[in-house]
Amino acid sequence: MPGCVFCRIIRGEAPAVMLYEDELVAAFLDIAPVAPGHTLVVPKYHAERPEELPAEYLCAMMKAAALLAPAILEATGAEGYNLLVNAGPAAGQVVMHVHMHIIPRRRGDGMRAIHVPGERRIVSHEELRPVGEAIREALTRIKGR
Repeated sequence: MPGCVFCRIIRGEAPAVMLYEDELVAAFLDIAPVAPGHTLVVPKYHAERPEELPAEYLCAMMKAAALLAPAILEATGAEGYNLLVNAGPAAGQVVMHVHMHIIPRRRGDGMRAIHVPGERRIVSHEELRPVGEAIREALTRIKGR
C-alpha cells in the first residue's frame, strides 16, 4: 500500500530501527514507545486486521514475537511483557496495517494491564451464555463464507 508507513518501512523507503526481519515479517522499535524496547512486529502483507491475513503471516508474527521477547527482556531489564494487537480505531489502532506490540513491563511501571485484580466483576455462566451463543452462531456464519 503506497501511503502506509509500515509498508514504506518494509520497502526501505522510511527509516526505522529494525530489530528482526524474515521473508514474512519485520520488527522494529516503536517511535512512540510506552516503555524502552517497545517493539512492533509487522507482516510484510498489507492488511488492516488480523482476520484479513493469510495464516502463515499470523504464525510468523507469533514466532517472531516469541524470538524477540526474551531478547527485549534481557536488553531492557524488564520483568515481563504484553503482546497486544489493536484491531480497528475503536480498539486504539492508529496505523491501519495490522501489527503486534511487544511492550516490556516492570512491576510498578504505572501502565495498566487488562486484568487488574479486584477491578473486574466476575460474571455468572448464566450471564455469559447469551453472548457465547451469539459468538458461536456468528462463527458458524463466518466459517461458511
